[in-house]
Amino acid sequence: MPWSNQSGGGQNGGGDKGGPWGQGPTPPRGSGGGGTPPDLEDIIRKGQDQLRKAIPGGGRFSPMAGVLALLALAVLYAFQAIYTIQPDELGVELRFGKPKTEVSTPGIHFHLWPVETYEVANIRENQINIGSSGRAGDPGLMLSGDQNIVDVAFTVLFQVISPKDYLFNVSDPEGMVRQVAESAMREIVGRRPAQDIFRDNRADIADQVRNIIQTTLDQYGAGIQINTLNIEDVAPPREVADSFDEVQRAEQDEDRFVEEANKYSNRILGAARGEGAQILEDAAAYKNRVVEEAKGEAQRFISVYNEYAKAPEVTRKRLFLETMENVLRDSNKVIVEQGSGQGVVPYLPLPEINKRRDPAAGEQQ
Repeated sequence: MPWSNQSGGGQNGGGDKGGPWGQGPTPPRGSGGGGTPPDLEDIIRKGQDQLRKAIPGGGRFSPMAGVLALLALAVLYAFQAIYTIQPDELGVELRFGKPKTEVSTPGIHFHLWPVETYEVANIRENQINIGSSGRAGDPGLMLSGDQNIVDVAFTVLFQVISPKDYLFNVSDPEGMVRQVAESAMREIVGRRPAQDIFRDNRADIADQVRNIIQTTLDQYGAGIQINTLNIEDVAPPREVADSFDEVQRAEQDEDRFVEEANKYSNRILGAARGEGAQILEDAAAYKNRVVEEAKGEAQRFISVYNEYAKAPEVTRKRLFLETMENVLRDSNKVIVEQGSGQGVVPYLPLPEINKRRDPAAGEQQ
């Protein structure tokens, strides 16, 4: 029953300001008024009235109200139990907090909420950039195998291949990829001289670093695949950049001088080899010519000797005539007939006159 009905002489709700036991409440210290505390039953009654007004039928059971309530509950459950996976995502359902083996592909799915929940993993290719600031403490500053400091700027491209491992085996996958990539790059750069990472063998270094990162992530069960590792830029620290450039220019000049010397050496050696080969060919040709001529002369002498053995007188006379023919062929001859008189008959040197006249005629022409 209400407290007002248990009072000694007051009535409920009138001008009586007494409490449940017929005496007014003690006002708080420092307060300037004597207000009464709120009636608890009155508050409960007002709440019940508001609830009856909100429920159709004035708080009495109605089939329509039950149907509406069930529909509302069904809509709420469907809103919680149906979820959508986007085209660039994969989902993993959890039953009592334990992940299931099935993977939810892009589309609309249903799970038994609240017994089951789900987590989503983005499978787009992600990129992490490391280095390129050039300041102290920058992860790109590394010590090479020949005790040089280099600033390596590289990017790592990766994507999720196992959503279950990606979501539940590692707490910070991207941070782990960054740390593993930095550690792997330091390991490979620390084994090699600075020249390899600057110019000579950058592609091989990138391939080795990618393999180390992938092996480490597989050991952690991160569910991540490293697609590409690109070394964007390699430079010395800013404090020694000028000196390093001078060293690089000196090395380039050295390479240029060595290349020019090799070209000169190849040219001289090529010419010498060609000249030597020509001399050898000429000597071989001269040898063949002399040998063949000697063989021909020997064969000719043998054939003459054979004829001489058959007819010595005829052969001797023939050899004499052939010899005189060869001797007198190009010489000036004076023929004096026997019995033409005493002494030598004067003659007109026509051959000499012709020789003198031919050059004069050529000059006039």
